[in-house]
Amino acid sequence: MILDLKAVPEEAELSEVLQRDWWQPSENDPILGIHTPLHVRIKVTHVGDKFLLDGRVKGSIMVRCDRCLDPFHWELESGFHVFLVSPRPGKDQAEVELLDEDIEVDFIHGETIDLDEIIKEQVYLSLPMKSTCRDACLGLCPVCGANLNVQRCQCNQEGMKPAFQKLKDLKFEGA
Repeated sequence: MILDLKAVPEEAELSEVLQRDWWQPSENDPILGIHTPLHVRIKVTHVGDKFLLDGRVKGSIMVRCDRCLDPFHWELESGFHVFLVSPRPGKDQAEVELLDEDIEVDFIHGETIDLDEIIKEQVYLSLPMKSTCRDACLGLCPVCGANLNVQRCQCNQEGMKPAFQKLKDLKFEGA
């Protein structure tokens, strides 16, 4: 969705429904695709030479569990605020120090912006640090790789991680 910034009045509202084929996952992408259509609403406000995007994304996406690697759907509902500004003239763009208030700022290069890129960025930012299919996910066996949610493996794990196996032979004085 390309937005022509010259044609934006003081305030405009955009609404879009993004279907499954909109998301094209790349290799090693944590997001596998769209499970249910994503409903996107963006309010664009033009203030001087800046633009404020105030938006909301809602839907369901397919992600891979970080513990067992099985795909599962995750409900997404995220609001965002992004300021669009033109780069300051005369500054070397390779060496720009960002202040706290610049964190939600994107720089405009030209007269149009691709809202799809901003929406994708917001979807990535809404992901949790650790995506798990359920709270009690057991993950994979570190020895044989079996999915412990599906089957019990026959590996001898003795309740201790392999890196700490030597500690069981440690003897203390007086004990």
